[in-house]
Amino acid sequence: MATQVNTVTGPVSSDELGKTLVHEHFAFGYPGFQGDSTLGPYSREKVVEVGLGVAEKVKSAGVKTVIDATPNECGRDVEALAEISERSGINIVASTGYYYEGEGAPAYFKFRAALGTGEDDLLQMMLTEINEGINGTGIKAGVIKLATSKDVITDYEAMLLRCGAKAQRETGVPIITHTQEGTMGPEQAALLVELGANPDQCMIGHMDGNSDVAYHLATLQHGVRVSFDRFGIQGIVGAPPDEHRVATLLGLLGLGYTDRLHMSHDTVNLWLGRELVFPDAVKELLANWHPTHVFDNIVPQLKKAGVTDEQVETIFVDNPRRLFDPR
Repeated sequence: MATQVNTVTGPVSSDELGKTLVHEHFAFGYPGFQGDSTLGPYSREKVVEVGLGVAEKVKSAGVKTVIDATPNECGRDVEALAEISERSGINIVASTGYYYEGEGAPAYFKFRAALGTGEDDLLQMMLTEINEGINGTGIKAGVIKLATSKDVITDYEAMLLRCGAKAQRETGVPIITHTQEGTMGPEQAALLVELGANPDQCMIGHMDGNSDVAYHLATLQHGVRVSFDRFGIQGIVGAPPDEHRVATLLGLLGLGYTDRLHMSHDTVNLWLGRELVFPDAVKELLANWHPTHVFDNIVPQLKKAGVTDEQVETIFVDNPRRLFDPR
């Protein structure tokens, strides 16, 4: 029997997820954007408007499901996601969890941890959002989002990983992660497995921030999944060019890891807070950072190099299904 996956409009069979983008953001705001509301007020209508455009674009590429990886403190609005899903017809899976310490909002739970309740509080939050719903909406999280810093897993982040592993063990919901600038993938994988998480339901994210095949093999040896999910981000935040990512991905495919690989973009389709104006040089670097880039540009390169239609189907359809339903 197929697993039921929590989406923002209710449970969906894992067999019905179809072609899936495993790590995107319909809207995202760095913690602190709420404090700039005088000049950058939050507009759910704008989130829905932009989100519907994104949904229609990915539908044109055959996508049926998008995992929205936005953590709790970064502007996650599950009611907006539900409206986008209902009006567009695509499945959207929401996350429960917190961002890495350097760019997240650690003060609240660090304070609670200092009082002795932080870890229990975090676990209770994750379990409630998975089993009962988020913010009293009844809309349930379908993945657990975890994150670590560049070159280190801080004490705060380790607390989150412990809670995420416990929540996964209790609910069977997958873990998806953020790694910073091509570091800590093997360490994340080792710790999650040590904590009792099911490696087949752990997708280590942003692994394409590192083009060293040895780094990937050291992560994969723990039985986890690896996600090349920042295609289109190049030359900033330590991101290598897409051609290096393609070369690394081809190497892993050639070594027989097709059933462990995922692809996406980590797009931010609406930045919350005040309008951002990127310098022209950055705009040029990010010209392909949009939610159909892998289908428009990367998959054709893979096929030219000999990757089969069956392998592409495995990456975008079979592997996301197995992430939720590892039977």
